[in-house]
Amino acid sequence: MKSSKTSRWGMCMKTAGLVLLLAAVPAFGASAQQSYGAYADSKTFLEQGQHGEAAQKAAKKEKKVAVIIDDFGNGQGGTQEMLSLPIKLTVAIMPFLPTTQTDAELAHQKGYDVIVHMPMEPKHGNPKWLGPGAITSKMSDEEVRRKVEEAIDNVPHAIGMNNHMGSKITGDERIMSIVLQVCRERGLFFVDSKTNYHSVVGKLAANMGMPPVANHIFLDDSHTVSHIAKQMKAVEAYALEHDNCITIGHVGTQGKKTAEVLKNVAPKMQEHVSFVGISDLVRDIWGWQPSPILPSNNN
Repeated sequence: MKSSKTSRWGMCMKTAGLVLLLAAVPAFGASAQQSYGAYADSKTFLEQGQHGEAAQKAAKKEKKVAVIIDDFGNGQGGTQEMLSLPIKLTVAIMPFLPTTQTDAELAHQKGYDVIVHMPMEPKHGNPKWLGPGAITSKMSDEEVRRKVEEAIDNVPHAIGMNNHMGSKITGDERIMSIVLQVCRERGLFFVDSKTNYHSVVGKLAANMGMPPVANHIFLDDSHTVSHIAKQMKAVEAYALEHDNCITIGHVGTQGKKTAEVLKNVAPKMQEHVSFVGISDLVRDIWGWQPSPILPSNNN
């Protein structure tokens, strides 16, 4: 009899233990879910932070500055300083001058972009500043075409062109249509230096399926270090707002000052923008993939 009571007591204890165990399972499950949820949230937070950092870095890389330096080809002041800068430049070289070929080769070896700095008649200014091979408004269509073709042939490694002076010519649809047509035939784009606020270059280029590339800011229109530094701040601000900025400086009277400012401000600017060649912008923005109709010795 005693044995039977003991057996029943044991079974009751086992049953009670099972009930307690089953009752504890939901609490344990909830605790586990909370732990896993906290882990998942922590993991998501970390991943979001990593993605955020990557997005911020990508945003910085998207801000690009293309610095074009005009007037190479004649051994002018600042030439060596410019060709020694550790940032990527676009070197605009005038044709038919004493150092045209040398400057083009050195720039190409440095990995800089090379473009033809095409002399064109201005509305005002000394015609002597034009240099050889200039395009003037009195030329026939055939003469204009020949001038452009000869200039391209004279500047090795050229992948584009911009205007030297040219406030009169860049407002002339007849002449600029021919210039752009030759550029397209040879696989070159054209950068409007914007020496004429009423330029027709952008409109014509777009109509011809070419990128309407144009200068945004002149760096050294005033020949002082303080002004050039101020302009570089404007360049950075423009790039941060618009994702890119094209700016033009010069060798010559102000060349060494412009090179000095670029050397000094570039490291700090590179925390926010990337310095690229003009061809990089043309590809990135307009998807430019030239298909030359005529052979060129510049590739």
